[in-house]
Amino acid sequence: MSAEKQKWHSAILLPVFLPAVIVIALLVIGTLSAPEKAGELFDWTLAGITDNFGWFYMLAVALFLMFIIGVAVSSWGKIKLGPDHCEPEYSFTSWFAMLFSAGYGIALLFFGVSEPILHYAEPPAGAAETVSSAKQAMQIAYFHWGFHIWAIYGLVGLVLAYFSFRHGLPLSMRSTLYPLIGDRINGPIGHTVDTFAILGTMFGIATTLGLSVIQINAGLNYLWEDIPVGKTVQVISIGVITLAAIASVVAGMDKGIKRLSLINITLVIFLLLFVFAVGPTIHILETFLQNTGAYISGIVERTFNLQAYERSDWIGNWTLFIFGWTIAWAPFVGLFIAKISRGRTIRQFVFGVMLVPTIFTFFWFAVFGDTALNMIMNEGYTTLISEVQDNQAVALFKLYENLPMTSVLSFLTVLLIITFFVTSSDSGSLVIDSLSSGGMMETPVWQRVFWASTEGIVASVLLVAGGLGALQTAAITSALPFAIIILISAAGMWRALIIEGHQSKSLQSHRHSHRRGVNEGADYWKKRLAGLVDFPNKESVLKFINGPATESMKKVRDELKDQDWPAEFRADEEHNRIILSVERKGDLEFAYEIRLKDYLLPEYALTNDEGREVYYRAEVFLRQGGQSYNLYGYEQTDIINDVINQFENYLHFRHNSPGVLPWDLEKHDEDLNEDLESQK
Repeated sequence: MSAEKQKWHSAILLPVFLPAVIVIALLVIGTLSAPEKAGELFDWTLAGITDNFGWFYMLAVALFLMFIIGVAVSSWGKIKLGPDHCEPEYSFTSWFAMLFSAGYGIALLFFGVSEPILHYAEPPAGAAETVSSAKQAMQIAYFHWGFHIWAIYGLVGLVLAYFSFRHGLPLSMRSTLYPLIGDRINGPIGHTVDTFAILGTMFGIATTLGLSVIQINAGLNYLWEDIPVGKTVQVISIGVITLAAIASVVAGMDKGIKRLSLINITLVIFLLLFVFAVGPTIHILETFLQNTGAYISGIVERTFNLQAYERSDWIGNWTLFIFGWTIAWAPFVGLFIAKISRGRTIRQFVFGVMLVPTIFTFFWFAVFGDTALNMIMNEGYTTLISEVQDNQAVALFKLYENLPMTSVLSFLTVLLIITFFVTSSDSGSLVIDSLSSGGMMETPVWQRVFWASTEGIVASVLLVAGGLGALQTAAITSALPFAIIILISAAGMWRALIIEGHQSKSLQSHRHSHRRGVNEGADYWKKRLAGLVDFPNKESVLKFINGPATESMKKVRDELKDQDWPAEFRADEEHNRIILSVERKGDLEFAYEIRLKDYLLPEYALTNDEGREVYYRAEVFLRQGGQSYNLYGYEQTDIINDVINQFENYLHFRHNSPGVLPWDLEKHDEDLNEDLESQK
């Protein structure tokens, strides 16, 4: 078999790839064959789901929010998304920029002005175009784009990051079901879950891309009136920008998505601060604080408000559409932010993903939404209402007409929408490609190009078939099965966290009662004191690791083999570590490692080598990561005791938790090697 064919078969998971491609192809062909009938079908489907399953969407999103906050504030919040010793791969700025760009940057540009105006003109309850409707409009906008949105994204990202980085499972939706169905995730159930995730992601991205090109078209028409507003221009725009997304895909994560994301966040902050400075600044600050307080005080009531007593299309066109769109978008955003969040604790992840973007979003709506309402209510710019009602996409550009540097702001906004478009398509193709390849993140470039192209095709077809209505239907429909999957995933993570809690208690280190010198009599305190003020060099610690530490681990290995336990000892000279592993019945049951670690010398350290800046330790690492204690200077008896203590703890855990999650030894070693290389 040729190398190219091997690469194909190693990347594509046919039971997932083929069903997803077939469903997408049938949708595209059917819609193009009869666009009018397809549009009618979309409308009928949207009405049916809204009437019959609206309550489920609202309940599911409420449960997502309660679950993720509950996990974050519990003792489980300290657990790292990865081994205990790993550190975050990206800085907070880069991390936030990427998750913001991949999340809903396009949504803020599209709805930041239009949604408050539309709610002000047509509120779901009460009189229109009043102070009361203005307050209600902003509180609704806060509700639609606040904690609930990021709870959906965050929960999917959290379960994916936890199972992948903490337990060595593939970075795929199927992995979240392991605690519930075990190895059956590799069969039809797992394939079905990943297929739904692909379809949800595809239609969620198509919705976002459709909204973005509508606004791009409006912006281009505003800047250059010769460019008409219509589906032809929008489809051409999708084609051109999809090519740019393909170029970004080929460039990869760090060169493509990361750089574009930093450009995005820079432009966003510039627009935000400019409008804040030239707009009604004091009014913006006042409404920001007031509306934030109103949002917090009314969050429970709005969460469960289905307008059961005043039936209308409002909730389906707004709340259910936004929540459904987010759920459909969640596999993509969740998997993407999971990939960039390795090394953060659960608590850091949850509050970083939910709190910072939500506050930023609230301030964005205060700056743009309240500036627009102030123009209408206090400056007489009432024509803005009818202009936005006629075409939501022009709302932001019409706002700029009453601000300085109108053309510059409009041009930068179009540029920003394009870069958001590219990062969304780029990130989405990486995620869908990973899902269709069984969780693999390193796949052939042609596959990512295929998915980026498919996203553009689906968005174009939905625009042709029914415009915004078709996009809404696709998002809400694909979200229904995936909402169920997310709920099941949350149950799986809850069970896994309970198991990990048992493990943490069972694996409590006894190192404090088994320190060196336990057999050394009355002079033990002298050796202990010497150890506290000793800052050895690399050669000394390596001599210890390759000498008494190695001999001690070999003795334990030999004794285990005599007891018919398959133990193995391995010396990894490249990474300066030695490993004792015990494998039984195909599972890695125990791994004990002593690794060379370097640290900066403290100021109080006294050494004979004045030019030396670091000292070294021989630290213990277990499967769950570094244990942060030093064995250097231990006698062989004490090293053996420490190995046996840790082995006893692990056996106790396995005895009390037979449903322990799997851990792939090869994946574990890859993670450790990556950490070692990064430390170098």
